This record gives sequence, structure tokens and C-alpha cells, in this order.
Amino acid sequence: MTLDTEFMEYPMRRKGMDHELYPAANLFEQPKITWPDGKKVALWVTVAAEFFPLTPNQDGFRAAGHMATPFPDYRTFTARDYGNRVALYRLMDALAHAGVNVTAFANSALINRTPALIDDIESAGWEIAALGTDMNAVHYGGMDVLAENKQIETCLSAWADRNVTPKGWMSPGRGQSDATLSLLKSAGIEWTADWGNDDMPYVMNDGPIAMPYTDEMEDRKCLTMLGQDENIWSEQIIGAADLLSNEAETYGGRVLHLALTPYIIGQPFRIKFLRDLLSRLMARNDIWSATGSQICSAWQNCADTGD
Repeated sequence: MTLDTEFMEYPMRRKGMDHELYPAANLFEQPKITWPDGKKVALWVTVAAEFFPLTPNQDGFRAAGHMATPFPDYRTFTARDYGNRVALYRLMDALAHAGVNVTAFANSALINRTPALIDDIESAGWEIAALGTDMNAVHYGGMDVLAENKQIETCLSAWADRNVTPKGWMSPGRGQSDATLSLLKSAGIEWTADWGNDDMPYVMNDGPIAMPYTDEMEDRKCLTMLGQDENIWSEQIIGAADLLSNEAETYGGRVLHLALTPYIIGQPFRIKFLRDLLSRLMARNDIWSATGSQICSAWQNCADTGD
């Protein structure tokens, strides 16, 4: 018995995914990207400046790291607050000492809750990218579009009142609905870190540019969820830098993303490992340390000119 020919007819039978979010692409077939000064690897360090409300969403959608035990969960709440009260300042010192450019993903709720912290982030020269209002402001499938748009507008309006215009965005918990990308684009967002399916930026058909957020090397995932040793985590990142640098010889510049969570890596028994890791990375002659917007702009310029 043979199949009817109509069984094999499918409009999305082609190279790439069966959707229209972004065009098909093979990283190793893309035009070569050249980073400033001929550097092979763009080091993108991001720091999460988060506010987790003591009472989480009641609809079942929660960002990773949220309250866990029956309310009120002071154990988790104070652990997260330690990140903003203490640990983030250790990161500031370590990153400044290493001469690293930084992108902070910051909840806009911190503008009013801890204005001194936002002052210090700006004084450190970090780029500020939006992270919603707080870690309750998740985006999810089936969400009312008007409510979601209001959520985005509330966040960006708070930054505008602060005279900050974020170019980048990461959704709390990195969740999105079907409408999130187009809403962010309409709001003027230039790039988003919610998509982690590449080692380089790429174009969305109806949305901001997707930046390569790599949670496989995120401190929260490696050191707490997987329980890895800090030395192993450090060597994994150095190994990734080595491989990406080698690929760049043939295929053009690459991005090494390092996601840092203050209440994880800023603990007194861990900060030494971050200092040592940053020292090793910044001692290399193939590394270009840059913010998300600097990387996105350089990538766009190179892609547009074909250089």
C-alpha cells in the first residue's frame, strides 16, 4: 500500500524550522564576522540584578530561583536579597579589577526599592538592559496581549523616568508568548537574550535581534542546579573560549557569554574563582570584552557591510 501524495505535502518542508520566527541558518555557513582589533572572541559578561517579591505569582508561572516553601519564604527571599545587598558589590569590584565591560539585566522595581543600587550600577559604567518590572512579571503562552504590552510598557517607562533607555531585554525567567517579540520590537528594544539557540547574534523576522545567552555555562545552573565544583566550572569556560577561538580562525568571530548571578557567584567562598577566571580570560590576546549592545552593533555593522 502506498501513501497518498498529499500525505507528503507540507508547506514547511524545507531547510530550517517549521515556523517563521527566523530564517534557516547554519552557524558554520554564515558570513565571517570581524570583531574590533581583529579579536576572535567577544566576551559578553552579564549580571542579573533581580527582585523576587516575597509573594510569587499565584497562576503557577514562576521564574527560576523564586520562592519555594510555603509563604512567607524568608529563607529564599533573604538569600536573593543577599545578592543585591552584598554579593553584587563583590562582583562590581572583581569585574572592575579585571577591566571587564558588563551588561546588567535589571528589574525596574529596583529603581524605587533600592535606588542606591541602580546609582552604583550606573557609576560602575555597566550597560543596563531591561529585565521586566520584577521576577513576577513573567511572559507565557496564552497571555493576554494587552496585559503583556502593559507589562513591557510599565518596565520601560520606569527606566525612561530614570533617563535610561535600555536597548536590550531579557524576560523574567526568559519566558515569552507568541506576541512577545513583536511587542518588544514595537517598544524600541533592539536585542533580546531570551533565545539561546546559537553562539552568535541572529535576525528575527519580527522582533529584536537574538543575542546568544548561554545558560549551559550560567553559574546558577552549573554551581547550584548541577552541583559542579567551581574549578570545573572555570575550566569549562576556558575550554569554551579555546574552542570558539579556534573556530574563529576559519569561520569568523564568536561570542563567549558568561552569565553571573550575584547571590550564587558572589558568595565569599566562590568570588575567588570568579576573580581568577576573569584574570585568565582578560590576559588572553584573542578576547574583546564588550557589552551586549556593543556586540550587537559590531555584528550588525559587519553583517551589513559584508566585512
